[in-house]
Amino acid sequence: MLNLTVQNKPPATGGLVLHGATRYDWLLWLLTLGREIALREQILELAALEPGQSILDVGCGTGTLALAAKRRVGASGRVYGIDASPEMLSRAYQKAAKAKSDVTFLKAFAQELPFADGQFNTVLTTIMLHHLPRGARRQCAREIGRVLKPGGRVLAVDFGTSGSTHPTLLEHFRRPRHGSVELSDLIALFSEEGLHCIQSGPVGISSLQFVVAQQANH
Repeated sequence: MLNLTVQNKPPATGGLVLHGATRYDWLLWLLTLGREIALREQILELAALEPGQSILDVGCGTGTLALAAKRRVGASGRVYGIDASPEMLSRAYQKAAKAKSDVTFLKAFAQELPFADGQFNTVLTTIMLHHLPRGARRQCAREIGRVLKPGGRVLAVDFGTSGSTHPTLLEHFRRPRHGSVELSDLIALFSEEGLHCIQSGPVGISSLQFVVAQQANH
């Protein structure tokens, strides 16, 4: 069982908290052009999860990725999902109950993860960092590095920019509310916290991109 601390007050660094769980799932399907399942499976392949591992999904939304991760790590593995939105977490628990999965979902903030140091083999954060201002992103990256085990990995997936003068559907929907995170910024974000980038590039769906960064073996 993990060491947990309860947080009730939002961190001073702020950030956008999404609500409306049903609409969230529908929009994710729409904005991935119906390729949400393919995207999720690709994310899990990039994460290279193994049976028995401990996994954290930061900004888990309605929990679909966390539940899929649990299937990868099996009965001996542990999966936790955190989100700042009670509405998202309520939907996540409904999905977990329907799937008879023991994923644990907690209300928490990405900038203040409620776990002791060195708890997780892999931390996932997908389409979440662009909601945070720069200071909050750095705080989130620091927290991710803190809760990773030696040799553990983080997989971050988020929107970049296509470089086209004609924005994609995803880019048009996001602007100006949500923004994007350049791939070089994602790499630098984790490098500054001592995590070494071992893989990066486009995901292959619109302007989504990924970075896999690894904690040093102490």
